[in-house]
Amino acid sequence: YHFLDDRPSPFVINPHFKHWLPLTEHPQCWLAITPGSKPVLVYYQPDDYWHLPPAAPSGYWVEHFDVRVVADSAEIAAHLPTAKRSVILGEADAAIADYLPDNAQTVIDYLHYHRAFKTPYELAQMRIASRRAVRGHRAAESAFREGRSELAIHRAYLAATDHNDLDLPYGNIVGLNEHAAVLHYQYQNPNAPAQSRALLIDAGATHAGYAADITRTYAASAGPFADLITSMDSLQRELVDRVRAEQDYAALHLDCHRMLAEILREHDIVRMDAEDILASGVTRAFFPHGLGHSLGLQVHDVAGFQRDDRGGRIEKPDGHSALRLTRTLSEGMVVTIEPGLYFIDTLLGKLRQGPHADALNWSLIDELRPYGGIRIEDDVVCTAGAPENLSRDAFAA
Repeated sequence: YHFLDDRPSPFVINPHFKHWLPLTEHPQCWLAITPGSKPVLVYYQPDDYWHLPPAAPSGYWVEHFDVRVVADSAEIAAHLPTAKRSVILGEADAAIADYLPDNAQTVIDYLHYHRAFKTPYELAQMRIASRRAVRGHRAAESAFREGRSELAIHRAYLAATDHNDLDLPYGNIVGLNEHAAVLHYQYQNPNAPAQSRALLIDAGATHAGYAADITRTYAASAGPFADLITSMDSLQRELVDRVRAEQDYAALHLDCHRMLAEILREHDIVRMDAEDILASGVTRAFFPHGLGHSLGLQVHDVAGFQRDDRGGRIEKPDGHSALRLTRTLSEGMVVTIEPGLYFIDTLLGKLRQGPHADALNWSLIDELRPYGGIRIEDDVVCTAGAPENLSRDAFAA
């Protein structure tokens, strides 16, 4: 509940539960998994007139579970295996009777590590989520071209995806002009700007509990910023093509900085050799976040740094604290590839005071600052051969 209030926070499903079942709006259900037995689903269906209770269990999944419907939460414990012989995954306030979630680390480590490798079923859900998200992105671009506000663009996105705000896998980032330079811009201004120069929209969708996470950046007209978008799109496509088995993701992130240094030089933003731009750390002021992350049941999916299924950690490269994934890619993994190039006042201010200030083309930077920045993000499957780009495939369709 909210502090000093009787208003509850929105229900969010335990990801360990939705790994087994596409029931994303069903509080107080329990799933008991016993080796050698059919999984038991204790399906909570209260006699409730304050809220709409869940419908009777139905769907393709029902035949795979021993479904036991209960109307009173006090009945749940009778359907569960002995608590003393169980590992219980969940929030502390999910406890009932002797069943206290302990989230045993050895089990968590194993499950989280293997979550990175998606089954054909999971990939099917993610393709559907991608198509849903792309409908929203198409509608958002149209609303931007019409000169509408951030809030109107957001609403157009929701209408096209058949989502509401609580259905989204994360809060939409809808940044016009300078707001595109705020990496996790959290508002939607209801007032349209006098001139819409650029839109950065980072927005996803869900299907059966699985997420899509797509970002696009648009310019209202031709010019230096639109040219930068074209270059960043080419860079992003090249990185996507390198989502292959045995690719070290942290190394791919560092290669992105090398490629970005070339773009900064080619567009006359930084007047240094690309190798000097990289060695100076200047690229980190224009691209301060990580290249991407694992994706699946959660947008920033788990175990991005985990060494193996017994735990351990693969550390981030020095100077790249925002990177969310350091594992080596393998077949079945799904990751995002989202390079960026931003004009962030606080970081530019540090460059102005730094030792390389004279090498920056400040007149061009000041011309580009009102556009905010660029991020282009796709969801990519590592396969046995060429990667599958869930996002671009959905746009093409």
